[in-house]
Amino acid sequence: MSRPQTATDTTLSRAPATAEPPPHDSELRYLLLAAQREGARQMTGQLRPFNLTPAQAEILLVLAERAPLTLAEVGRLIVCESGSPSRIVDTLTKRSLIDREPGQVDRRVVYLRLTPRGQELIPVLRGIDTQTDAMITDCLSLEEQAVMTRGLRRILDGTPSGTALAARFEHEKQ
Repeated sequence: MSRPQTATDTTLSRAPATAEPPPHDSELRYLLLAAQREGARQMTGQLRPFNLTPAQAEILLVLAERAPLTLAEVGRLIVCESGSPSRIVDTLTKRSLIDREPGQVDRRVVYLRLTPRGQELIPVLRGIDTQTDAMITDCLSLEEQAVMTRGLRRILDGTPSGTALAARFEHEKQ
């Protein structure tokens, strides 16, 4: 005796024969987590000789692209540090990689910019960033990269990290 056909049966019957079965509910989450960890491990290893963390490198790269910025502006553009990046900026300032400069109009506002020593690191940091990006670009077609980027943007939409990335990479979406 056969059961009546349901909407689910109809939907599944329209799926292409080559489609893979849906992954276990948690698999995608763990795949994303594992990919992030692998990228972080690679980046951490490459930054170790420079005594930098991925969060410190991210702040230096953001300042290289957009300085001068206030601490609050830096915080809105990074994803490696939750909350205020002040602790990381303090460390980078002590290491003479970032300068703090009072605003010319309002001296209560403090702007951050790279020191010459910080600027010297930027080509190396960009190279490390490119090598880390290659972990993805070497494994995925342009179409797969575009699909993943769109999907991840949707997942992160409305979150602090999603907002930071949207502000940081807005020029690439146009």
